[in-house]
Amino acid sequence: MATSESASLSKAVKQQYMELPQGDKVQAMYIWIDGTGEGLRCKTRTLDSEPKTIQDLPEWNFDGSSTYQSEGSNSDMYLIPAAMFRDPFRKDPNKLVLCEVLKYNRKPAETNLRQTCKKIMEMVENQVPWFGMEQEYTILGTDGHPFGWPSNGFPGPQGPYYCGVGADKAYGRDIVEAHYRACLYAGVQICGTNAEVMPAQWEFQVGPCEGINMADHLWAARFILHRVCEDFGVVASFDPKPIPGNWNGAGCHTNFSTKEMRNEGGLRAIEDSIEKLGKRHSYHIRAYDPKGGLDNARRLTGRHETSNIHEFSAGVANRGASIRIPRSVGQEKKGYFEDRRPSANCDPYAVTEALIRTCLLSEEGDEPLRL
Repeated sequence: MATSESASLSKAVKQQYMELPQGDKVQAMYIWIDGTGEGLRCKTRTLDSEPKTIQDLPEWNFDGSSTYQSEGSNSDMYLIPAAMFRDPFRKDPNKLVLCEVLKYNRKPAETNLRQTCKKIMEMVENQVPWFGMEQEYTILGTDGHPFGWPSNGFPGPQGPYYCGVGADKAYGRDIVEAHYRACLYAGVQICGTNAEVMPAQWEFQVGPCEGINMADHLWAARFILHRVCEDFGVVASFDPKPIPGNWNGAGCHTNFSTKEMRNEGGLRAIEDSIEKLGKRHSYHIRAYDPKGGLDNARRLTGRHETSNIHEFSAGVANRGASIRIPRSVGQEKKGYFEDRRPSANCDPYAVTEALIRTCLLSEEGDEPLRL
């Protein structure tokens, strides 16, 4: 398995410089989603003082022709600060700044799905929508080979790896631990992690988050994971089916509830939402991966703990269904449900917006209504 040349550079030498005082200045790393709808980009600027709120951060710009977001003849794009986190790499008082992208005419870029999502969330804030997202990913070498797998073959079949312990079962735990602690430092609402069914596959969970915070925090957690993997010389892949054959794919199961669902008798509201989702399956499949369902088609086969992409299903404690109601929810008659269809490379702004549109705004049909 190949690792990057950068990982072999001396971290001890770098640390000498990172320990130098920076005076009153602050480094702010601006982060944005590029034109693929999956990739993240970043660049850093110096601020004269530590920003306390988003309003303290200036707008910025970048060359969109180099990020698949504009033509070279009209390439300036605007970066609009949207969410701020502590920087776990440069440490306090430095910041990570998640940004929206606007085009030259100040309209949202095609892959800026945050603006619409935020409007939708504001329409239902009185219902207090909570989300929790389970982000699966696979650790790869720079050559695309899964971390820890034999160079000319495969590891033993799936079975001992899920939540596994031991050098022959858990591949790459150092990365997972580093990412977890970095997220906690940053202020990301990470709530857990575990090894997954396929060796070199892991999952972290973010939530519960209310409204727009869910997607903001998941994108921040993804960025931090990419940076941690960069330091270790490996790659974090969110491909929903990185290895073909008898290996589990990678999803981003999304847990959802409202105040009504969490209160006594909330199971009725959960069942009502599931009924609405069943009538709008194709719309959700298109919203649940950046290629309109094509990526998920490789994963949602009805095997390896997935439902079939062409069929909608729901059940209590059923990991082969589109929607799973946890057994405890079925017993207590209140709580939340889990949508197991979103792919690992989904845009959480699109996923959470789609759930609100269908479950709370009662939209119907294969297209979202215009705001």
